Amino acid sequence: MMANTVNRIFKQSLNRTFTKPITRCLSLSATNNKKVAILGASGGIGQPLSLLMKQNPGVSHLALYDIMNTPGVTADLSHIDSQAKVTGHTGDAEIAECLRGADVVIMPAGVPRKPGMTRDDLFNTNASIVASLAKSCAEHCPGAFLGIISNPVNSTVPIASEMYKRQGVYNPNKIFGVTTLDVVRANAFIAEAKGLNVSTVNVPVIGGHAGITIIPLISSCSPSVSFDAAALKAITERIQEAGTEVVKAKDGAGSATLSMAYAGARFASSLLDVLAGKDGVVECAFVRSDVTEASYFSTPLVLGPEGIEKNLGLGNLSDFEKELVKACVPELQKSIKKGEEFAANFN
Repeated sequence: MMANTVNRIFKQSLNRTFTKPITRCLSLSATNNKKVAILGASGGIGQPLSLLMKQNPGVSHLALYDIMNTPGVTADLSHIDSQAKVTGHTGDAEIAECLRGADVVIMPAGVPRKPGMTRDDLFNTNASIVASLAKSCAEHCPGAFLGIISNPVNSTVPIASEMYKRQGVYNPNKIFGVTTLDVVRANAFIAEAKGLNVSTVNVPVIGGHAGITIIPLISSCSPSVSFDAAALKAITERIQEAGTEVVKAKDGAGSATLSMAYAGARFASSLLDVLAGKDGVVECAFVRSDVTEASYFSTPLVLGPEGIEKNLGLGNLSDFEKELVKACVPELQKSIKKGEEFAANFN
């Protein structure tokens, strides 16, 4: 009886609070004027993400940072007739100005995947980038929400957390690995498979943000759907490997940039919503957690103006999903440890 009650509350929370993606990116509820900083704004994700955030009426100041091409991106976006002021910042000498006073920081900085690469292959390059940028965030806007897109998220979120700890400003309720793209993909793929209106579909995705650590909770999908065992395995694996699908399709020309920008804008808009006073906003994100044996784990989170208000946990998993979690946790633990060890030796 207790398990059934918990699962009912879990599903009711998801159904009540997930706002549909198309309204997320241009949220009209975020009426407070906020500063949003995008770190890596000139890249394949950063440019479309910046475009989407320029359109958000909750943003009064969009601060763009990258190591090159920032002035051009800034000039281009500043010609758009929406209210956000756009400023560009390039290199170490200008990052403090970019971050100072920021309410939300979104970090897509880093190199993209190429065919044959895993997210973990990006580690050596992107780990240093994230550590350096997180250190700057901890110094110049320690109270801001930080959403990390830079891969491998399963390692970069622990890296950022360790950098905040080093500065004595760590708040686990405000540092997020943005796994929204996994939710967006799950919604799209399941709607397509079942002939549903995608705007009505919500699928929580838990775990991490790479391969088998991505666990779509299809048993908790709203509206309820069902698949036979073979189809369930196939669609789960497609969601888990969707990033590789894009990398192969682009054939050396990049990775998932447009869909990731959309997902990042959805998550950032949720953060702006709660800062503007909206209640009951739920997003899945990879955060410090005690839900499983892994010290970081993505689950549905109730967000508020101070960050995570409530972790909704795993809900009532199917037997298939329990096995996915069992396989996921050791992989996550290795990635988390790798990130923490890197941060401990980073100067």
